[in-house]
Amino acid sequence: MRPQRQIAFFSLLAGFVAAFSVLALAATGIAQGLEAPQRVAFQISTGSTTGSYYPVGQMLADLLSHPPGVGRCQAVDVCGPVGLIVSTRASEGSISNVNAITSGNVSSGIAQADVVALAVAGKGAFAKTGPAKQLRVIANLYGEDVHLLAAKNANIKSVADLRGKRVSISTEGSGTINTARAVLAAYRLSERSIVANYDSGEKATDLLQSGALDAVFYVGGTPVNLIQQLLDEGVAVLVPITGEGRTRLLRAQPHLYAHTIAQGTYSGSGNVETVAVDALWITDASQPETLVYGVVKSLFNPANRATINEERVGAHFMELAAAGKGTMAPLHPGAARFYMEMGVAVTEQQPVAPTAPPAPPAAPPRAPAK
Repeated sequence: MRPQRQIAFFSLLAGFVAAFSVLALAATGIAQGLEAPQRVAFQISTGSTTGSYYPVGQMLADLLSHPPGVGRCQAVDVCGPVGLIVSTRASEGSISNVNAITSGNVSSGIAQADVVALAVAGKGAFAKTGPAKQLRVIANLYGEDVHLLAAKNANIKSVADLRGKRVSISTEGSGTINTARAVLAAYRLSERSIVANYDSGEKATDLLQSGALDAVFYVGGTPVNLIQQLLDEGVAVLVPITGEGRTRLLRAQPHLYAHTIAQGTYSGSGNVETVAVDALWITDASQPETLVYGVVKSLFNPANRATINEERVGAHFMELAAAGKGTMAPLHPGAARFYMEMGVAVTEQQPVAPTAPPAPPAAPPRAPAK
């Protein structure tokens, strides 16, 4: 037999052997009742790509996705259930995420606790749709601070000084706008008391930097890169939220709490008194218990702790001890089962609905461009 024919013959023979091996393995799998892992898509609706929620969602997706062939997932419970593919999508924020979950458009999302409480009560932005009875919490992820950032030359020393100023309170689908309206109301201000701007945080900070805005409300886990940049450049300062106005705010909004942005959190900035709110990972009651149980078990696997710490923002960042606290909506059964197994304190109290912020003006004025 000529060399070329020998090569062709043995190549053909090898192909038959390989094909036979695959068929034999498949037959064995069928005989044993084994099937290829089914792909399970699970989305996390977050916020602006420049905010805190989006990178947190991306980290969750990277940690928990379990496609075939990923080496790190061979360790038990390091990744989510086999076949799980977690993806992250940008959104306008908390209010938008709650609506997307309750309408069945996404599997899960991140939202502020005060927004979740309003949704469960069917108040504020959720008055038309009614109580979100199927809303469930996977985990309390971390604490976010309310930042009031003012242009350095705007002569704004307190919330009361915002009267008549050009102020960004964020987009209509965000959690920031809900909190900003509550802050204004507590200090006896309204959107008619200011020249309100409704741009995203990224656009608003650009406008503040260019002199087209006087102040910006921003809710996010510290440190926020957008804010640090403006502080570093010396064009803005952080304004405290304190005094009698804060007392009224906390009385009206029981899911906010007094907090201090500690000195050193932002370079060149001392202690700043403010309020904070927890960021919750939420989903719908229809999500399978085994799926959510597997997701939470993997999230809090000690093997993932180093990666989580590298992305740390805000307070109690993905710490197991805080995961079941202040949920404002019932815990998903899968999450509750895991927390109980771990002996973690769970506070599934009936949420006290915060006072709904005043309705916006019929035709909100836009901040004039300079």
